[in-house]
Amino acid sequence: LKSNPSNNEEKEAQTQLTKSDELQRLHSQALSAYQQEDYEAAISLLDEILAVCVWDAELRELRAECYIKEGEPSKAISDLKAAAKLRNDNTEAFYKISRIYYQLGDHELSLSEVRECLKLDQDHKQCFSLYKQVKKLNKQIESAEELIREGRYEDAINKYDSVMKTEPEVPIYATRAKERICHCLSKNQQATEAIKVCTEVLQLEPTNVNALKDRAEAYLLEDLYEE
Repeated sequence: LKSNPSNNEEKEAQTQLTKSDELQRLHSQALSAYQQEDYEAAISLLDEILAVCVWDAELRELRAECYIKEGEPSKAISDLKAAAKLRNDNTEAFYKISRIYYQLGDHELSLSEVRECLKLDQDHKQCFSLYKQVKKLNKQIESAEELIREGRYEDAINKYDSVMKTEPEVPIYATRAKERICHCLSKNQQATEAIKVCTEVLQLEPTNVNALKDRAEAYLLEDLYEE
């Protein structure tokens, strides 16, 4: 305005200043809501700010944290991916994305994202530790699936037992491992064991189609046609 004063520009400047003040107020409220663990309110306030400040990586990371707390991991991933693009060296965003994918049971995407973190900083302790864990788990699962394709069901069962030992903390890996063990037992005509393991899976996931099919095959082996 000092370089080129005019009525129009003054009006525009005043409008932007008012908007700026409003956004700062919303930002304070969002931080306060986050600190008070009212994540739903924080998300709502951050939505308003990010509608204007689209390229703010820090705000996207904050909203991602809120989404994680609210149990909406896919929305958190979306914000973190944007934050990773907005800041060149955002190892933290890649680490968080990798962790979320890992918790969701998507070990392949988790491995891909943690590699991006290590490309930026090969000495990143958290990323390197996660990388070792995911890589080991990924290798065991790939190896087990290869054994299944070769019809080596006993070996595949042993390999999936190893998967459960490698990751005892995240329940989805144990469930997936049991689902594949149930498949191997059914294919190997070990009907009684197959029915037992498939039932364990179905108690956790009643609509698991693979476990239902494999248990049905096991029931057929035992002549339990009604079941």
